Amino acid sequence: MKSMTMGVDDYDDSASAAVEVLEDVERASGANLEQGYVVLVELDRPVDPASQKRPELLRRAVELIEKRPEVAGVTDFVSAGNPAMVREDGRSTYFVATVRGFEPGDAVTKAVTSTQDAIDADEQLRDRVTLGGPTTSNVEASAISSEDLGKAEALAFPLLLILLLFIFRGVIAALIPLGGALVSIAVALGVLGGVMTVLDLSVFALNLVMALGIGLSIDFSLLIISRFREELRLGHGVHEAVGRTMRTAGRTVLFSGLTVAVALASLLVFPQRFLYTMGIAGIATSLGALLFALLALPALLTVLGERINAWAPRSWQRAQERGAGNGSGGRWYRFSHGVMRRPVSAAVAAGAVLVVLALPVLGIRFTGIDSASMPEDSDAGRVYATLEKDFPGSLQSPVHLISEAPKEAGAELTAYGERLARLDGVAAVTAPRPIGDGMWETQVALEDAPLSLDAQDTLDAIESVRAPYPTVPTGNTALYDAMMTSLGDHLPLSIGLMSLTTLLILFAMTGSVVLPLKAVVTNLLTLAGTFGLLVFVFQDGHLSGALGFTDQGALQPTMLIILLAVALAMSTDYTVFLFSRIKEGVDHGLPDREAIATGLEKVGRTVTLAAVLFCIPMGALVLSRLIFIKQLGFGTAASVVIDATLVRALLVPSLMALFGRANWWAPGPLRRFHQRFLSGLQERDEPAPPVAAPGRTSVSSGREV
Repeated sequence: MKSMTMGVDDYDDSASAAVEVLEDVERASGANLEQGYVVLVELDRPVDPASQKRPELLRRAVELIEKRPEVAGVTDFVSAGNPAMVREDGRSTYFVATVRGFEPGDAVTKAVTSTQDAIDADEQLRDRVTLGGPTTSNVEASAISSEDLGKAEALAFPLLLILLLFIFRGVIAALIPLGGALVSIAVALGVLGGVMTVLDLSVFALNLVMALGIGLSIDFSLLIISRFREELRLGHGVHEAVGRTMRTAGRTVLFSGLTVAVALASLLVFPQRFLYTMGIAGIATSLGALLFALLALPALLTVLGERINAWAPRSWQRAQERGAGNGSGGRWYRFSHGVMRRPVSAAVAAGAVLVVLALPVLGIRFTGIDSASMPEDSDAGRVYATLEKDFPGSLQSPVHLISEAPKEAGAELTAYGERLARLDGVAAVTAPRPIGDGMWETQVALEDAPLSLDAQDTLDAIESVRAPYPTVPTGNTALYDAMMTSLGDHLPLSIGLMSLTTLLILFAMTGSVVLPLKAVVTNLLTLAGTFGLLVFVFQDGHLSGALGFTDQGALQPTMLIILLAVALAMSTDYTVFLFSRIKEGVDHGLPDREAIATGLEKVGRTVTLAAVLFCIPMGALVLSRLIFIKQLGFGTAASVVIDATLVRALLVPSLMALFGRANWWAPGPLRRFHQRFLSGLQERDEPAPPVAAPGRTSVSSGREV
């Protein structure tokens, strides 16, 4: 049985040389160089860094760690002969413990917990020893993620319920989307459990399952329930209202959900466990939301019937009816006509704002996930920050140079290490040591943070020095370099699949090749503006105080790829809502601008409210203490807001007005193919007019709210 993982190897490409050599080292020595403890010891009296005798407090700490079953070896300033492992004033020191590989699951959590308990049980060590390093960081990140996820849920659900009551104007109707969220999350967790029988998955997928499950279920329920209530107001019986709802809004929901699922499926092309897990989680959550919306919700509406408006005062119901757009004369209708009266000005203004938002992307920088990304109130974060400040060139995250060399290669490898020590950016080089049959290790401490651009430059310089034997670098810096190379290799295919999905689905919905191409362009503008905001906020740190984080001067690339998939999926999702109704107006003979205004009136309120509600669970992730989770929550919420305002309200109607009939152009063969095979995919009303309810004015059944 596989399990959920939380290790730094979640970001590795197993085919890279840096990862393959890690596996070679583990087979030869039992040590996993990607894991390990970094232990900070506050001494009771200053120590001479040149001394060859450990002070008593350090001796107790080293012996305690050495006895741990997962520990393969310990290196301190005495065994390494490295005075830099003692702080300048001699009042503190640190040592590094290599560990053996852990089985997937909770083995690493048990090991860290047990080690921390042993430290706490020793009165002399309890307040003077802090356990850090990548292994501790992994466990703490998982615990923080779970704790923050609970807080986000506790905040999001009550807030969503209040907003749903305001939007649906009824308790029963407001509770249904939250029930759908629970169903979609449960389905997604069940699918993940099934997948884990054959694959290890990253624990951080749970954050996406929660936020996406709530957001999609509310989006789909909002569209379907609003249409159902509309059909009831038009005088249709319950069964007829459900049927008409599912033939119209239900059809749109189907393609919207498939859009999200297929867009997130593009993450499966990446070999990194963190990314393909998010892809699996996104697919499972999308399908769970679809199952509820297309199977459970129609059955529920059939049972409830008119009682969908139960527990709703008449004043609420009247307000809800006034909020439903009738296709003409409403606020969205008037607004869109105002935009289309000056389409060039509106398009230029919206485009200019998006370009300004995107400008910071020109200076984007990247970093990975390590102890540096941990909050400073965590043990791993505190150890990392202390070593960066007080122990320049520390060995907490060195470059491990693994050489295939014979037993007598010590002298040549020592000379090689001396050449490396003279490089700019290299703080220290340890003496080479044999770690297995025909394998040696040399550790190179860097002057800069291991995932920084300067560290990458130093790694390039190290690799340019000719080694006496075949040598492969590994460790955080080399693994990060390998990850970036792997992401760059796979990203074009992923983006290509996302874009192709958008083009095909929108072509199926509209029969046009122009509208899908414009949608891809506007989606890319939305993404550029979102990434620009992320650079401004998280890379440059302009809202670090308000959002509670310490900026790293760079963004986490795997999180940006997930954001790209989610944002593109949601943008296309809302585009499907809009274009399907505009196309319906065109098919019914409305002039282009009238069809655009009518379509926006019918779905403008729905899309706006769906965007607001989707932002709540995704935005709640900003409360996480893990900066990469904050980036995902903030970025997704920002992309939805940008898409619902600048793009859907301004850019789309202005560009459609400018293109006119050209919006619907397609080459003859494609047009005939669409008419023959795909014309039934558009959301349509029945040709027969609805029966007006007694005492009510009959309006067009094309209306969507």
